[in-house]
Amino acid sequence: MKITFPDGNVKEFPQGTNGYEIAKSISHGLARNALGIVLNNNVKYELHSPINEDSTIKFVTFNDDEGKDFFWHSSAHLLAEALQELYPGVKFGIGPSIESGFYYDIDMPGEETLSSDDFPKIESKMKELAKLKSDFVMSKSTWEEAYEFYKEKGNEYKLDLLDGLKGQPITFCTQGNFKDLCRGGHIPNTGEIKAVKLLSTASAYWRGDSDNATLTRIYGITFPKASMLDEFLEMRAEAQRRDHKKLGPELGIYMISQKIGRGLPVWLPNGTILRRKLEGFIKEELLKRGYQEVITPHIGNLELYKTSGHYPYYSESQFAPMSVEEEEYMLKPMNCPHHHQIYSSEQRSYRDLPVRIAEFGTVYRYEQSGELNGMSRVRGFTQDDAHIYCTEEQLKDELINCIELTQLVFETFDMEVTTRLSFRDDQEGKYAGDEEGWEKSERVVKEVADQLELNYFIGLGEASFYGPKIDFIVRDAIGRKWQLGTVQVDYVMPERFELEYIGSDNAPHRPVIIHRAPFGSMERFISILIEHYAGNFPFWIAPVQVSVLPITDRQNDFAEKIVNSLLASGYRVKFDNRSEGVGRKIAESEQAKIPYALIIGDREQESETVSIRQHTKGDVGTGTITEIMELFAQLNQPGGEKEAEG
Repeated sequence: MKITFPDGNVKEFPQGTNGYEIAKSISHGLARNALGIVLNNNVKYELHSPINEDSTIKFVTFNDDEGKDFFWHSSAHLLAEALQELYPGVKFGIGPSIESGFYYDIDMPGEETLSSDDFPKIESKMKELAKLKSDFVMSKSTWEEAYEFYKEKGNEYKLDLLDGLKGQPITFCTQGNFKDLCRGGHIPNTGEIKAVKLLSTASAYWRGDSDNATLTRIYGITFPKASMLDEFLEMRAEAQRRDHKKLGPELGIYMISQKIGRGLPVWLPNGTILRRKLEGFIKEELLKRGYQEVITPHIGNLELYKTSGHYPYYSESQFAPMSVEEEEYMLKPMNCPHHHQIYSSEQRSYRDLPVRIAEFGTVYRYEQSGELNGMSRVRGFTQDDAHIYCTEEQLKDELINCIELTQLVFETFDMEVTTRLSFRDDQEGKYAGDEEGWEKSERVVKEVADQLELNYFIGLGEASFYGPKIDFIVRDAIGRKWQLGTVQVDYVMPERFELEYIGSDNAPHRPVIIHRAPFGSMERFISILIEHYAGNFPFWIAPVQVSVLPITDRQNDFAEKIVNSLLASGYRVKFDNRSEGVGRKIAESEQAKIPYALIIGDREQESETVSIRQHTKGDVGTGTITEIMELFAQLNQPGGEKEAEG
């Protein structure tokens, strides 16, 4: 059989050769470090399972995202084996890997409960079992055999899963004394797991449905080295210090009131300033790039979302329709259909294209209460949405423009970016549109990514139901990854909404639509921004940019002149003329994370200067009001800090 490697090289191996043997033929180091393989770009496969046909192969280690997925999914099995030994009769739901670690949903036997107090003994059992170096072994089963296996165990959750797998291949994974229904993707043996930490428990409805049983979800993480766990715990502690749910209310960014409703954040004055500065930054760029801004309603006729497909595809995540004068309306879940109506409100010529429509549009999604998380997961949020209607000939240039705008955003905020090309998989009924449209859109997305030399990987099955996406995944200041901006190509909606333009041949044609949102959700972006900067925002977006602190009442008049000069120049100033000690004033300015404090005593008043204190750095010298204005003018531009330091 022929094995094709990521670099394009092809080698022949006897049929039945496994990944470990192939890795060993390349180098002993690869064989030692490989955790698994990905076959044909999308099949997770065990290192010791035989390969029986021509395949493309990619080896994965713990340094790869796929390798972490192998490692943490296998660790979920190890957790389940430990629980099975400690709590006979426990029932298992699902146990996937997640972005950082894994979880398993369980139903404790009888009246038993489980809390974090039980973590030490569970961790001890996991380490004990890991040392046995039990192999993860995949095996095939008939549906009937699998059903009988779980029927004997009385596990209604696995039986429920099997009900949805009729007619599909059924496989199990066994390690030690634990056997689990599983599609695969495991490390060679439990001995790879050297460090274990259980993190928390939570309640979770089976299949996310509040009408179903409530299970206990146990979150954990593991590593191949103890030092990696130490680094993770240190980063986790830092993340807790930066938590936007703590810093956001403390800094006056937002609040959530139960009387208003869960998942409905209220922007406080400081947060509103921050948001408006970000909106202004994007709006200025949009004007340069030929966008037209619009405003659309917060509700729409249900038929609009049925036409778009958002209602049938995403009905579970939308608020229930409401009846108004014998018609049904919905809280707007997407801005796209409204923009399509704007496009079709007048006849368009090829000479009019591209048409670029932009909106900071608020949309509403029904999120389960257990999934709500500060401002990062909410029920009402504002997208910096835009839709570009163009010809096929214009598509590539418009995509490049959208990508460059998104890159500009992340460069401005010092965020390291990787890119996922989110393409469709083979799952039937998951996607709309025809084969030709999908092939064209995926081809142009990849061509643009290659032309711009993006650092990308392909995510099969991650596409929207109407087209492929370019998803931007940023790494924040402490190394965490977040998916933020997105650019999508759409051949489906022009057909559904019968959108047209008159071509140079005087015949009607369908435009292509690009959906793009550099920030994504303003709420989510700002929640990440709070944590990325630990609330220490750059000068140009800081809600309060400078505090003016007279040491005694004698300096109040001179200090007020400085305050008025700063206000007249458009800076956001706090004038602290209270009869408090200057030490306390400085401490409170630091606590509020105000970038600069200008301190004025008798000496400064006499020389008409101020003592300058920079947040987190302390005293940085003295200056006249003219010198301060020059400094602030530089800092008040996006990326101004970098220029000032340079």
